[in-house]
Amino acid sequence: MPTKYDPQATEEKWYDFWVKGDYFKADQDPEKEPYTIVIPPPNVTGKLHLGHAWDTTLQDMLTRMKRMQGFDVLYLPGMDHAGIATQAKVEQKLRAEGQSRLEMGREKFLEQSWAWKEEYASTIRAQWAKLGLGLDYSRERFTLDEGLSEAVQEVFVKLYEKGLIYRGEYIVNWDPATKTAISDIEVIYKDIEGAFYHFSYPLTDGSGHVELATTRPETMLGDTAIAVNPKDERYAHLVGKTITLPIVGREIPIVADDYVDMEFGTGVVKITPAHDPNDFEVGNRHELPRVLVMNEDGTMNENAGKYEGMDRFECRKQIVEDLKAEGVLIKIEPHLHSVGHSERSDAIVEPYLSLQWFVKMEPLAQKALEEQQGPDKVNFVPQRFENTYVRWMENIRDWCVSRQLWWGHRIPAWYHKETGEVYVGKEAPADIENWEQDNDVLDTWFSSALWPFSTMGWPNTDAADYQKYFPTSTLVTGYDIIAFWVSRMIFQSYEFTGQRPFQDVLIHGLIRDSEGRKMSKSLGNGIDPMDVIEKYGADSLRWFLTTGSTPGNDLRFYWEKIEATWNFSNKLWNASRFALMNMDGLTFDQIDLTGEKSLADKWILTRLQTTIDDVTRLSDKYEFGEAGRILYHFIWEDFCNWYIEMAKLPLNGEDEVAKQTTRSVLAYTLDRIMRLMHPFMPFITEEIWQHLPHEGETITRAAWPTREASLDFPEAVPAFEAVQNVIRSVRNIRAEVNAPMSKQIQLFISTNDARVQDDLSSNSSYLQKFTNASELRIEEQMPAPEKAMSAIVTGAELFIPLADLINIEEEIARLNKELVKYTKEVERVEKKLNNPGFVGKAPAHVIDEEKAKALDYTEKRQAVEARINELSH
Repeated sequence: MPTKYDPQATEEKWYDFWVKGDYFKADQDPEKEPYTIVIPPPNVTGKLHLGHAWDTTLQDMLTRMKRMQGFDVLYLPGMDHAGIATQAKVEQKLRAEGQSRLEMGREKFLEQSWAWKEEYASTIRAQWAKLGLGLDYSRERFTLDEGLSEAVQEVFVKLYEKGLIYRGEYIVNWDPATKTAISDIEVIYKDIEGAFYHFSYPLTDGSGHVELATTRPETMLGDTAIAVNPKDERYAHLVGKTITLPIVGREIPIVADDYVDMEFGTGVVKITPAHDPNDFEVGNRHELPRVLVMNEDGTMNENAGKYEGMDRFECRKQIVEDLKAEGVLIKIEPHLHSVGHSERSDAIVEPYLSLQWFVKMEPLAQKALEEQQGPDKVNFVPQRFENTYVRWMENIRDWCVSRQLWWGHRIPAWYHKETGEVYVGKEAPADIENWEQDNDVLDTWFSSALWPFSTMGWPNTDAADYQKYFPTSTLVTGYDIIAFWVSRMIFQSYEFTGQRPFQDVLIHGLIRDSEGRKMSKSLGNGIDPMDVIEKYGADSLRWFLTTGSTPGNDLRFYWEKIEATWNFSNKLWNASRFALMNMDGLTFDQIDLTGEKSLADKWILTRLQTTIDDVTRLSDKYEFGEAGRILYHFIWEDFCNWYIEMAKLPLNGEDEVAKQTTRSVLAYTLDRIMRLMHPFMPFITEEIWQHLPHEGETITRAAWPTREASLDFPEAVPAFEAVQNVIRSVRNIRAEVNAPMSKQIQLFISTNDARVQDDLSSNSSYLQKFTNASELRIEEQMPAPEKAMSAIVTGAELFIPLADLINIEEEIARLNKELVKYTKEVERVEKKLNNPGFVGKAPAHVIDEEKAKALDYTEKRQAVEARINELSH
């Protein structure tokens, strides 16, 4: 092994080896229990970000562990066509080239989109490889591939036949920038400074005016009524009358409706059924006309009269000026309010009357919620996120699934050119020349909602993969996508397969920068995972991502933690190099753990069995942070800092039998460490494992460690801890008086416990070596020598004569200088605190800081005084 680990030279080599060897391929082994994870398909719009790296590393870790545990593992890769996002990117590229989608036509545009997909799919695959993901590439899927298209058509047609998909004119969230409808969960709300515009609408009979307010004056052009609450006595006499709409001059009725809040504003609201979802419902109840006053791009249309062609916000300014001129404007009040923005384009979303396709959600949600009460429910980890899912499903609205795009699954609906009849089916009508297919495509989430079973061959329920690997085992995803994706996969799976799509949902948080801010382009605080891998290797990034937080919580990114992980990798590497240099050509079949073992051998083997149990148990509960902490401590402290140091005694000795046993223990323990670490750090563990005595071609297919009762020596643990306690205490005493390890000492140990006496006496060679004792005495109830440093450990007390450690006169002189220093500090702080001018003017936290200093300096002075007194008598 080279003196230093080089991840760049190692990682590509082993990933190619794994893929070419088909080690990630699902076996379809009938004897093995299946374990399945489908990758949440990344959008083919660009590179993977740190959130993707976190998500997929957790998945890869689970699949690697389960593969080693003997499961038939399928980790299925794939990508999402990402309708709006991808189409926007392709259109942006075409504009830069002086072309447009409309000029090019649908067929040519789709060719450009597929070319885009191929380019970015190859980038994503290269990044998966860099992260070390153990994906079965032979089963890779794409949400627009032929099999998934068949599944989408099947679902759409079946829902339509059941009356769960319908076409209707409804208010939708409209993105004027991309000119398409978007779903509720694709709307991001932001607080912006707006205004309440108060107007006075005149009664048509000339008997007075009605005052009301709105934040969107431009929509008044589409008003078809004004409404009051039927219980509001102030306006009871007006119900049934009409007002004349200013500027437009249209006569519209005053209606009574419970929707109106009597306590809000004037208790009178304008009703614009084509531009507000609540007004739409009021309009339906009162059979009001729907007047749409905007175009799809957010400009005013022919129904806006003289404002036709103006941008909606320019129209707002102009209409306010015109109403002011008419004397209708009463006042304008500043108003901070929450306004919906498109997640994709950031344009302000317009509630817009549009003819769209919808999924009727109530029966589907109800079925999913009922299943959540049964034994085969979806388990959320952490469990609190089940509440997020349930709340969303309980309050769900019908899902608008049509999008005014070309890139996506085209809606399988045709309209008869003469009669207008609607036909929905998986195949086009026989007399296709008389029909025209719907131009719209389905929402991206419609196809990705089928991902866990459409990727397995459904709707062919006899497909081998569907039979073996569905339902899937675990879904790993962020809490921000529960409503978008998790909920939709669940209700579609219950509806079409009768089963849950996955047993567990492991929820993680968001990755934030070191200050806790969300990573974004605008803040410039994003971290490219490929940059981290380039600098420190994939294993360092993976360890940080998998152990850095608890399930469900956010993770802050720190370069310092990545560097610390890099140091851990090198600790592992150097420990392995030491072991290999001392194995003297040991082969796998020569590993023998049956012979006489030292206390250190028994202790490390026992600690290993406990570590195996703990890491397995915690990993099965998805508590990777805690599993990582236990592994880290075992490797760094127990194995490297203690066992390897103690192994040097027999390895450098003359006893060949002891040497062979130590080599075997080193080889066995390192092999188990590599296996336990492999899901976290696959590359370095494969590299080291290949140098160790081993059987099999790759660690990816090596068996997961399990407890071996014959290598469990529980009595060795307290015995070794007694030795550790003595060594640690001596090191602490040396540090306290600045005595180097090279200085020999006399060490006297007085025991009050027969077992401790026996443990220390029978392992005195460790004590002699690691305390550098020129004389070591271990006796029961030994009297304390004069002028000695002491320490109490379990079952014993240690004494080291001071004269062995220090020159007493020099130490007293040094301590006297310390005493002068601390005395001056105490006097300085006390003088400050006794000054009324300081105490009266300084902030409370400054005074508290000074009091804390006074206490600290006083305690240090007292400790120095006590030490001087001890040394002087």
